[in-house]
Amino acid sequence: MLTTLGADGDVDAGELVEEAGIVLAYCGVGLAMLLLGFVLIDLLTPGKLRDLLFVERNHNAAVLVSTGFLAQGLIVVAAIYASSDDLTDGLLTTVVYSLVGLVVSALVFFLVDLLIPGKVRHDLVHETPHPACWVLGVLRIVVSGIVALAIV
Repeated sequence: MLTTLGADGDVDAGELVEEAGIVLAYCGVGLAMLLLGFVLIDLLTPGKLRDLLFVERNHNAAVLVSTGFLAQGLIVVAAIYASSDDLTDGLLTTVVYSLVGLVVSALVFFLVDLLIPGKVRHDLVHETPHPACWVLGVLRIVVSGIVALAIV
């Protein structure tokens, strides 16, 4: 993991480049996990999520995606924080814990869809704002917080 560079006033350029590479590796894994979360939401909801967001400017889709990013981001941050000092092991555990978070998030989505009258995943992409978006989004954030805390 990262170390404090230049505490005594000297910065070793080689160490700085190595540490920057580690940061970029974790950023790459984190962004890949967020993208995978977006794809998962796209698969769970009818229609193309990109079109719903950027063409139709669908409020419900925006709430679902933004709360999904926050939820998955909590898990990725916790996984990076708890990761091993060995880069390979740290990246691997970050991926595994992030995938666990995505599975749990999908399960929560399906459970809500089963327990609430109607089909929530269809309601979540209507033009009219639907309160279930916020309920599901906040629930996913809270569940991700639980997963994140279990990681650390």
